[in-house]
Amino acid sequence: MRRLPHLNGIRAFDAAARRGSFAAAAAELNVSAAAISRMVRILEERLSVTLFERGANRLRLTPQGHAYHVGLSPLLDALAQLTDQVKAQAASRTLTIGVGPTFAVRWLIPRLASFQEAAPGIEVRITTGGAAAPFADDWTCGIKLGDGSWPGLIAERLFDADLVPVCAQRLAQRLKSPRHLKPHMLLRVAHAPEDWPAWLAAAGLPDIAARGPTFEFYGQALQAASDGVGVALGIRPYIDDDVAAGRLVAPFKLSVPKGSRWYLIFRAQRNQEPAFLAFQRWIRQAARTSSE
Repeated sequence: MRRLPHLNGIRAFDAAARRGSFAAAAAELNVSAAAISRMVRILEERLSVTLFERGANRLRLTPQGHAYHVGLSPLLDALAQLTDQVKAQAASRTLTIGVGPTFAVRWLIPRLASFQEAAPGIEVRITTGGAAAPFADDWTCGIKLGDGSWPGLIAERLFDADLVPVCAQRLAQRLKSPRHLKPHMLLRVAHAPEDWPAWLAAAGLPDIAARGPTFEFYGQALQAASDGVGVALGIRPYIDDDVAAGRLVAPFKLSVPKGSRWYLIFRAQRNQEPAFLAFQRWIRQAARTSSE
């Protein structure tokens, strides 16, 4: 438990030190000069330190009082700034979402019109927030793939991440079974080297090793797959729209859990922000719809 000093006394002391008199401090804090003097006296007693030299017509900081005020000033400034920030967040109608580029393009952005209909008047800002990106202080929330453990953040599970091979229709016609896959046609994602080994092992093909082109993001691999370059291993749910629209085809029924899930992540203090609460309600429903 924190052992804090007399906080009313701190306010009174700070005002008197800045203003140079109890009367001026009283005017600033809208109390009487006697009240300021009393609060400072209580603070001095609890600290066992004399903070002011009191004279008939003067008020002067003691060396200890000067040192205390110099140290307190930045702390009080920081407290005032934090208070303003929290108040501004509570009234904010701006929603900043940190999300990976592929998830943004393949799932979130196609559904933004639905969110704007559900919550008109909220300004939406989408910023980069891939798997390796740290949670930024100015984010309202983020959508990340992981195990649900991000220190200092609340993680709310949205949906599972299943690995599903996808490709163009003309290539799918030649793939009658997983055994028709060739190493050179398996498109890879640089930061997810474990995906193809996991799926191939589940398909009973641990002897096949992916040797196709490597891409930085899933979205690039999926675009290459739709252009007929090869077979990409996509993650649900953000391939579902492409499969439903025929832009990609899933040639095999086998899907394999990636071992991680999609989460909505946020700091606890965001829980009272109107923009966040509106987005949280909307994405919960959207996630349920995607999982059906």
